[in-house]
Amino acid sequence: MQALISTWKSEVETHQPDNSTIHSIIEALDNGDIRVAEQRGGQWIVHEWIKSAIVRYFGIMNIKEYTCGILGFRDKIPVKSDFSKVRVVPGGSSVRFGVHLEEQVVLMPPCYVNIGARIGAGTMVDSNVLVGSCAQIGKQVHLSAGVQIGGVLEPVNARPVIIEDHVFVGAGAIIVEGILVRENAIIAPGVVLSAGTKILEVNKEGHIVKNHNSIIPKDAIVVPGARKRGEVMLQSPIIIGYRNEKTDAKVALSHFLREF
Repeated sequence: MQALISTWKSEVETHQPDNSTIHSIIEALDNGDIRVAEQRGGQWIVHEWIKSAIVRYFGIMNIKEYTCGILGFRDKIPVKSDFSKVRVVPGGSSVRFGVHLEEQVVLMPPCYVNIGARIGAGTMVDSNVLVGSCAQIGKQVHLSAGVQIGGVLEPVNARPVIIEDHVFVGAGAIIVEGILVRENAIIAPGVVLSAGTKILEVNKEGHIVKNHNSIIPKDAIVVPGARKRGEVMLQSPIIIGYRNEKTDAKVALSHFLREF
């Protein structure tokens, strides 16, 4: 990684980066040697130079015909070809080159994973799920049917959507604009999380005790909700509590579904 960083910085400072350097970065993303964002000391660090390389990659690629099994594509970015350690259920899923899938990921059809994304070991990506460009999905996550995880390519310093380990995301939930969901959280079906949405935490009596912006705390249970503004109601996800043994049992996933 350090060699790639040094080469990239020197080429950017002197001229446009060589196409070979850009290709090397995307290949390193695909095989998991580098990633768009990583956690250090509890904080997520975004590697702007990698996102910049992805943007430039679109500029140097030409539209071509690609095949993956019996499926044909016509695009600038080739499809991923190495699925040796994951399970891809038949039915028409698509994963772009530049995505890294850790071992025992399960992809249910049809789902789509965009360039720069990374999906952790043992995660289930269910039917009709979108994992957008550069999204970082942790280990043992469940993205239920119809979940939409937004992509964030530009600006290059913007944090992508990050879902940490052991998160459960219910059917039809939408998570966009750089939202960070901390480990073990539960996102109920139909919740919409975006940077401009207030996230309210309430106590057992339903009184607001805290506001959260763009970060869902560890173990939080988030459900759809609304707040009053004048004569209208605005969508506001609500944190109604935190995980315990009872909630863990309700969202526990059968290990038989993930066995290889």
